[in-house]
Amino acid sequence: MGEEQTARLGESGYGRRLIDGSGPDARNLVMIRHPDNSILPAISRRQLLAQTGQGFGLLSLAALLQSESKAGSQAVNSAPLSTPNTGHHQARAKRVIFLFMNGGPSQVDLFDPKPRLIRDHGKPLPFEKPKLARTTTENIMGCPFPFQQCGQSGIELSTLLPQIGSCIDDICVVRSMVADNINHSNACLQMMTGEEVFSRPSLGAWTLYGLGSESQNLPGFISVCAGGQDAALWGSSFLPAAYQGTWIKDLKRPIANLANPRLLASQQRVQLDSVMKLNQLHQRQREADSRLEARIQSFELAFRMQVEAPDAFNIELETEPVQRMYGIDEPHSAAFGKQCLLARRLIERGVRFVQLFTPVNWDHHTNITRGLPANCLATDKPVAGLLKDLKQRGLLDDTLVIWGGEFGRTPVAQKGDGRDHHPFGFTTWMAGGGVKGGITHGATDEFGWNSTESPVHVHDLHATVLHLLGIDHERLTYRYSGRDYRLTDVHGKVVNEILV
Repeated sequence: MGEEQTARLGESGYGRRLIDGSGPDARNLVMIRHPDNSILPAISRRQLLAQTGQGFGLLSLAALLQSESKAGSQAVNSAPLSTPNTGHHQARAKRVIFLFMNGGPSQVDLFDPKPRLIRDHGKPLPFEKPKLARTTTENIMGCPFPFQQCGQSGIELSTLLPQIGSCIDDICVVRSMVADNINHSNACLQMMTGEEVFSRPSLGAWTLYGLGSESQNLPGFISVCAGGQDAALWGSSFLPAAYQGTWIKDLKRPIANLANPRLLASQQRVQLDSVMKLNQLHQRQREADSRLEARIQSFELAFRMQVEAPDAFNIELETEPVQRMYGIDEPHSAAFGKQCLLARRLIERGVRFVQLFTPVNWDHHTNITRGLPANCLATDKPVAGLLKDLKQRGLLDDTLVIWGGEFGRTPVAQKGDGRDHHPFGFTTWMAGGGVKGGITHGATDEFGWNSTESPVHVHDLHATVLHLLGIDHERLTYRYSGRDYRLTDVHGKVVNEILV
């Protein structure tokens, strides 16, 4: 060893004895060679372990977390979607139909009567509006439509909804809903995913992830939407792509290229098996890509769907009395009637979650006196037909039906005869699936502005839906980017008061 390298060891006597190979402690010292071929100061084995011991612990922790994350991912992907799970506790509902009234229906004109608005029509609000509220609204506007008591429960509903009123004894009207955002896109995102801004798995995707599907030949989660909505509302985000909703855009041609008349089933099976082997070889180098796994599964599902899907989507197989029950024979209600009838046919065949977006928009910033009756005419009979049909078939008891928009409308006017967005207190209702019928829950103040009695936040609604499905919302988690995520994030409580 050269003199310069010897001097670089410092003044330590241990270093000199190690280099000389003399002294009783020489064998207990460790020399560390630098990448530039120089030798760093020698340290004892005890010093080496003391200074690097924490690093070994971190290495072990990293390996443990990696294996835990991998095991969790494998557990999700290895269980077939068609294999239903039991959940965390006894479920009251097996499936969900979410009737989404996109645009925000006016609660004070439909489900939450406010005599004070009629008495103070044209007057300013006697209190300061929240900063979140828009400034384009005007004075108080009374409801231009009468209310009436319905059913044995005597719950007051607008006369615009006579058919839903005939089902009110099976409905729980939640009048104290609260959301956090006043804009459509963000509020819709929160209502369907629990998050206002970032991409998160949708309610349907979480449901499918937690419970699997009961259908061998149809997707477990189907969203019917003619367009104009963010695909994130039925997306799976960071959950494996297999849990995203299947988007049905056109009921006349719900699934393109489904039939394959050129091949026999046996020939197609051979072809599909060959493609599957190639895909599996391709997947071995990309095990972490859930999109590829979902694509492979979709080929197999599409093959099975060729047998059952044409029958499931063919609502013309239903009898004329059934179609009339849904209002399909009437021009104004035919479109949504077909959607509602399709929802019943799908859940009968094991589809876990069906999401329907109405073909009409409830965003009545102006001319609500004409727009709201038209929307009710388009949806009232189909919705009531769905509830009655489910009940007579014995499906309502274990099917949870949800009706609502992303928020409600203001009790004050906008542009003369319209109403603006309102997330501070609005109405959502539920029926079947373990929910008490013929009751109202919560209340808003006398102006219908704020939820003042038993507020139900969107997170609470999600927690309650999962609970009815047999899922503990605090235990349904998925590890992503170093943390455990859940639908309700760190919020949400089950609304036990509305449960049977």
